[in-house]
Amino acid sequence: MNINSMKDLEKEVKEYLVERSWHKLRPGDLAKSVAIEAGELLELFQWENPELDAVRENPEKLAAIKKELADVLIYCFDIAVLLEVDVAEIMRDKLAKIKEKYPAALFKDLDPTKQGTHDIYWKIKHDHRKKGEQ
Repeated sequence: MNINSMKDLEKEVKEYLVERSWHKLRPGDLAKSVAIEAGELLELFQWENPELDAVRENPEKLAAIKKELADVLIYCFDIAVLLEVDVAEIMRDKLAKIKEKYPAALFKDLDPTKQGTHDIYWKIKHDHRKKGEQ
């Protein structure tokens, strides 16, 4: 999605909020809604952990995931729009930090589905937390 379409989406979200007087909602209430919808997304995987290809090849599962993912994203955009936060900017800033924190060269040849391959991730995360960084 390019910046213009992201801005268009933010504008569309603002319009739907204003049309319903939801532009007066409190950020905390919206954050709770993000968590609730994220829980519903997570519930789709309760008691199972299918591989990526299996999910892609399951139209019913994929449709349910899209529905819950959309709910999560809409609430996230609601918060961003009401706080007048530039979504593209904060995502690019965070991605830059993640790329620096977790260099691709350390992860490129690891298989994230194999046990023990996340050790380097957790070590980096733990070290950053000890320093008070996120």
